[in-house]
Amino acid sequence: MPSTVQPILVTRDLERLSTFYRSLFDAVETERVPADGPTFYVGLRIGECDLGLVNDGEAPDGPQRMLLSVEVPDVDGLLPRVAALGGVVPGPSNDMPWGQRVAHVRDPDGNNVNLTQQLSPPSGGR
Repeated sequence: MPSTVQPILVTRDLERLSTFYRSLFDAVETERVPADGPTFYVGLRIGECDLGLVNDGEAPDGPQRMLLSVEVPDVDGLLPRVAALGGVVPGPSNDMPWGQRVAHVRDPDGNNVNLTQQLSPPSGGR
């Protein structure tokens, strides 16, 4: 079933951004519009969620006003791949008091992405 709410990123380089999300999160391409000719839209499935990418050669430079948060099994294991795929890792991951390990990264277009990992609850916790 498709996501009720779907984030869509607009990019000047559709193939670069598509490769980043497919490679980093093992995303599966679900849709490509049009099927033939220059692609305008790529739909990706990451786990149980959908992400759309739209090709626009006149998209503004720099990040948009949006934060994409993706739950992953191993935040620290993904950090080297972010840079290798053209993204930016401005700092290390951190354990948060609400029970997540979080790393703030940027995709190749500069969009902010939070990599989150659920940590085991502390002993005696609920």
